[in-house]
Amino acid sequence: MALGMLKGVRSVTAFLTIIPVGMSQDSLVGAADHMYLFPLIGALIGLLAGLLAMLLFLALPSLVVGVLTLGFILLFTGLHHTDGLLDLGDGLMYQGPPEKKIEIMHDQRTGAGGLALGLVTLSATAFSIAALSPSLALQVLILSEVSAKLGMVTEARVGRSAHKGMNTYFIEAMHGKRGALRFIAALVISFGLAVSLLRTLGLLGLAAGIITALIMVWASNRHFNGVTGDVFGATNDLARMTCLISVLVVSNWV
Repeated sequence: MALGMLKGVRSVTAFLTIIPVGMSQDSLVGAADHMYLFPLIGALIGLLAGLLAMLLFLALPSLVVGVLTLGFILLFTGLHHTDGLLDLGDGLMYQGPPEKKIEIMHDQRTGAGGLALGLVTLSATAFSIAALSPSLALQVLILSEVSAKLGMVTEARVGRSAHKGMNTYFIEAMHGKRGALRFIAALVISFGLAVSLLRTLGLLGLAAGIITALIMVWASNRHFNGVTGDVFGATNDLARMTCLISVLVVSNWV
């Protein structure tokens, strides 16, 4: 059992980061079976980004810190989530049937819709990081990555697959009795981390990620007849953004 868990951690780490632990077809299946560990690896990503931000805040203007910290996150996660974000923007902008929208998303070129969605999402994320208090940057960045990963888990649990592809492994793994148990495990990990980090603010950040995922499932069903791999990637980046903005808004009220 312990060996299986270690293999699961390795597979999820390979899928979500550029850490060279090796990725294969078996690793993809392993990552899907252990999707409940997404928030845990998200916490690792947020920890590294938060430590970097704390150091940068000591020497650089906040806007520069926001851009460089986001740049680190995107590079460390291999940019494949952001690629999905750009593809989603193109798919949403195209006026046509779901099959054609998916075809547009698979096009290697990035159109105006992708550029607009990517620019707004990444700019808002970088500015939100820049607006964080240096004393809370570490906790909030961990929370935002946990929320982003829980968003993807939620999407796999409640969504349906638009077509056969990488997304199918995760959606199938998160359905049925085992899927319910995996989802509960992801919730326990996420809520435990969120409450220990930021108490009520932590719960708010997780709620933002879950709500983002539910909206994405609704939009995907409407535009693509289900969830695609690009939608998963976009959800990660959008949930991170909404988590950060939500925490900032409430922090300013208090």
